[in-house]
Amino acid sequence: MDFKIGIIGGTGLEDPKIFNNVQEYKVSTPFGSPSDALVEGKVGNTTCILLSRHGREHNVSPTNINYRANLWALMQQGAKVILSTAASGSLKEEVTPGSFVFLDSFIDRTFKREITFHDGKNGHPKGVCHIPMYPAYNEKLRQILISSAEELKYKIFKTGTAICIEGPRYSSRAESEVYRGWNADIINMTVCPEVYLAKELGIPFATTAIVTDYDCWREGEKVSVDLVAQRMQESSDKAKTLFVTAIKKIGAIRWDDEIIMAKKTARAGVMIEEHVNPLISGNQCTTHFKVTSDISIKFMDRIRQKVCILYTNCIKLKDLMDYINKEEHS
Repeated sequence: MDFKIGIIGGTGLEDPKIFNNVQEYKVSTPFGSPSDALVEGKVGNTTCILLSRHGREHNVSPTNINYRANLWALMQQGAKVILSTAASGSLKEEVTPGSFVFLDSFIDRTFKREITFHDGKNGHPKGVCHIPMYPAYNEKLRQILISSAEELKYKIFKTGTAICIEGPRYSSRAESEVYRGWNADIINMTVCPEVYLAKELGIPFATTAIVTDYDCWREGEKVSVDLVAQRMQESSDKAKTLFVTAIKKIGAIRWDDEIIMAKKTARAGVMIEEHVNPLISGNQCTTHFKVTSDISIKFMDRIRQKVCILYTNCIKLKDLMDYINKEEHS
């Protein structure tokens, strides 16, 4: 399958005009339908797949976005890496509206969203996933985006921590001040769970935050729908130019090692019994969450050894169960 770049377009950045040879198609996933149809086209020689996060009519609120279906749809259509944009409020004076922040971490304050593919339901990936989130974003993608923005002479911040709130309401003044006290850089409603769902799938992922406002902590400015829409309109052409520049660089180099490493991280994060086949098949897709944790292997080896000893010495079954319970909680 050809190398493809997935793009999740946020507010104001769903324009397929950056592509040539455009085609559009609807897809389904084991997790339901994504926010909108997928739009596929080329930037130079690189194939890209664009998905509007909120739908092109902007009719899906942050809470109701089917994040799992969005990420899965991009994966099953062949996206090997994913870029996303995020309209965001600034929590620091120096992070001015119009700036671009290349996120490297996040604080998740959402509470109503499906946060893992491994939910124990039929037809979904098996096992329990404890995905590590440092580093949160793919560094190679981040550096390409940063270098592209520097070439374009944009005002940028090379690192940034995002607070992700549930929404759809904006923050209170007290909340905004709390988040500033946590030393976060920007506030947004959609970076989570996208970042860790992409990591569960083993897909290199990077988010560019586009600053539109100062939230509500700064005297003289209050965030509003009209203000965000106006500022995104002002920044949208710059964002498109940034992505076109970065996409050409991404498509010109090999990603085999990054993808293999991302897949290994995803596999290693899932705890599942050794004999269970974790493969699942969806519509036109198969994902490979082959996983046996080193910890679980060592634990089972200790249990097997103890069983032999207990059996040899004719110790009661209750003693065996007590040992197993103790080991499980150690």
